[in-house]
Amino acid sequence: MSTPESPSPVRRPRHARGAAPTLHDVAREAGVSLATASRVLNGSERKVAESFRERVERAASELGYTANVSAQSTARGTSPVIALLVADIADPYFGLIASGVARGADEHGLVVTIAITERDPEREARIVRALRGQRPQGLILAASRTTGPPDTGTARELAEFSRLGGRIVTFGAGEGDGRHVEIDNRSGARALGERMAQLGYRSAILIGAAEGVLTSDERLAGFETGFAAGGGSVDRVLRGDFRRESGTALMAAQLAAGVEPGTLVFGMSDIVAIGAMSAIRDAGRAVGEDIAVCGFDDVPSSSDVAPALTTVRVPLSEVGYQAFRATVDADWQQAPLPLEVIVRASTPGLA
Repeated sequence: MSTPESPSPVRRPRHARGAAPTLHDVAREAGVSLATASRVLNGSERKVAESFRERVERAASELGYTANVSAQSTARGTSPVIALLVADIADPYFGLIASGVARGADEHGLVVTIAITERDPEREARIVRALRGQRPQGLILAASRTTGPPDTGTARELAEFSRLGGRIVTFGAGEGDGRHVEIDNRSGARALGERMAQLGYRSAILIGAAEGVLTSDERLAGFETGFAAGGGSVDRVLRGDFRRESGTALMAAQLAAGVEPGTLVFGMSDIVAIGAMSAIRDAGRAVGEDIAVCGFDDVPSSSDVAPALTTVRVPLSEVGYQAFRATVDADWQQAPLPLEVIVRASTPGLA
């Protein structure tokens, strides 16, 4: 019985020099039909004989052929892409989350595309609108959300993305049909506050983001609750943003106004706390024995600074991995994310 395929590849002239190889070129090079080449390279569920598959893949490799993702997404309704939106790629918090998303995508043969929102609602809406044209399988919004009504532009774009079959995953508790990966910021910060009170601290300055940013608000509230339960009190709550420079500027202003020895400073993130440490040193004060500092997240730099920073360890790479799983698993349920207080030299305790 004959088959439409030739028993062995027929070598013919390759595609024109300088022109991108096409699927037709691959089929001709491998000596198979265009349909067979398409089934091999475009992920069709129809089975292809192993000998033909090897020939097609070898020809594609030799020609330098890559599949047309836009054409695939048009045919399938989605592309083999997971979109990750972060506020600031330079922040190691988001870098660790991205590593977890990338690990999951690699396991599934998918590609991660990263966009930076800079916590700008209009920019975020524009990015989601642009991504809709690429038809990614999932969209992960890693930046902290805010209280109050959602931005109408972003909400509208997300609703349309969902209507077209894309799955949306956000961080923190949320509304709507999307999935949510939650970090228990409040209980983690409460445990840190309790531990700092146990070390003898009684007066604290808190540095957070603008009021209404959920991650910051939850951490500040949790810390204050735990610290008060141990006999401590919060003297001041400073509001800025998530950048290191914000922690430096806010702390510098407080130092100029006067900060008593033995005061504890809690930065809502390690990056903000490290910025505060820089201001303390610049003012000629000592971090630790003079003014204690603690943070949240346990990014790699928190153990590299001197003195090493007391913090709450969050498994951020695992957070990213779980966010990825939420985009691809039909019956996904979030696994526990244990948080751990890590005491280091930046909070030696009061004798």
